[in-house]
Amino acid sequence: MEDFVRKLRERKAIAAGTEKDAAAQHQKGRLTARERIEVLFDPNSFNEIDTLVTPRYESYMGGKGSRFGDGVVTGFGLINGRQVFAAAQDASVMGGSLGEMHANKIVKAMRMALSYGCPFVALNDSGGARIQEGVDSLGGYARIFDANCEASGVIPQLSVILGPCAGGAVYSPGLTDFIFMTENSYMFITGPEVVRSVMQEQVSQEELGGGRIHATESGVAHFLSRDDQECLLKVRELLSYLPSNNMSDPPYVPPHDDPERRCPELEELVPVDPQKPYDVREVIASIVDDGRFLEVHELWAQNMVVGFARLDGYVVGLVANQPIHLAGTIDIKASIKATHFIRICDAYNIPIITLQDVPGFLPGTSQEYGGIIRNGARLIYAYSEATVPKLMLILRKSYGGAYCVMSSKGLRGDLLYAWPNAELAVMGAAGAVNILFRNEVKAADDPKARSRELVSEYQEKFNNPYVAAARGLIDDVIEPRDSRRVLVRALHVTLSKRDRHLPKKHGISPM
Repeated sequence: MEDFVRKLRERKAIAAGTEKDAAAQHQKGRLTARERIEVLFDPNSFNEIDTLVTPRYESYMGGKGSRFGDGVVTGFGLINGRQVFAAAQDASVMGGSLGEMHANKIVKAMRMALSYGCPFVALNDSGGARIQEGVDSLGGYARIFDANCEASGVIPQLSVILGPCAGGAVYSPGLTDFIFMTENSYMFITGPEVVRSVMQEQVSQEELGGGRIHATESGVAHFLSRDDQECLLKVRELLSYLPSNNMSDPPYVPPHDDPERRCPELEELVPVDPQKPYDVREVIASIVDDGRFLEVHELWAQNMVVGFARLDGYVVGLVANQPIHLAGTIDIKASIKATHFIRICDAYNIPIITLQDVPGFLPGTSQEYGGIIRNGARLIYAYSEATVPKLMLILRKSYGGAYCVMSSKGLRGDLLYAWPNAELAVMGAAGAVNILFRNEVKAADDPKARSRELVSEYQEKFNNPYVAAARGLIDDVIEPRDSRRVLVRALHVTLSKRDRHLPKKHGISPM
């Protein structure tokens, strides 16, 4: 038996790689595949599978280059005490390139995660398709994409980019729920050399597809971290808000925060003057448990804030206009950002709380030419389609079509509230007076004084929350300091919500 055990240990030692392999990764400022697994999973909980898989011998020049495991570590273990499956590409084996058996290992782990209702995390660090395997490598990518699509909305899928991710490899992360990147990782369809030869553009890897570019410009990356360690800890944090699968509820954490706590600071945080900016994240921190808020897409489309928090121990998704960026208007990027987040919340049984302070959609030719109509329509579709509890609080402004699209009663919002200073109308009072009473103002002895009078009358008659409350379009007008306890009570009553759509294969979301 000793000989058998020795041979087994020798094979597993080969699979684990050498100190030289580890040093090469460390020199790049990156961890090895197995070091990443150790950071991601609870201590001593990871169970590796397919450790001894090898590529087909005939695919290689003499069978050299790969080793046991074929460049990817797969298995399962505990993260925050819950079962999670993972695949971590090993850049020390043929650059982490993907071949047939490499792909089979990943797909097998994904199928197991889907069968057992566990989240799946992919740690990407790969040079792309393995050239030596030709179409077998490309077929492997296709099988991964298919598994991504099948698991979509059933189990949480997280992609973590910790090195290169190029060519066809980028589409698997693109099909997952969330993408994490480090500052020394990159993703692109075609590399700088191809861009240079075809488009005559001079661009570096970082400028073309670095982590910061995708976190700030393209919106491909939901989270950006300095290094592997910080990134993997952020993955653990996100998983603490997500259920294991679409048939489970998100993890409940007994709260230390008083559900009846008043928030008098809100009356100072939000200026009454609708033209003055403020940071809506401070409002969120005041309302949610212990002020803890995990923001998603923090660096992209900053006029919309989305992320996860807890309210009386229950996970909620927050969607809020951000007045310190573009005055909180909704543009194309903000529509895309909110739409994706709302659909994730709906898929994984996470109630949605919307905080409104929105003057409307961003005007201009760039928005119209870019497709604000279809992207705004996608936001409408996401809110209407969502069957989870939908709560809404109007903090200040709610004008025009923006009122309609953000969880209004017409889109089956459940419980809607407004502060007493809220303005609900087609447009602001000054704009309305300028359209409706232009001639009257011009003919007045004192046009400015007459305009002020008409603005005051318009605000009194139309531009306040009481008109909406009288029509039942909001459920109550509340004091700002009562926001937390009102939302907690609304959440409790709506958690038992059961809503179903008409039978159909699937809806057709706007293009």
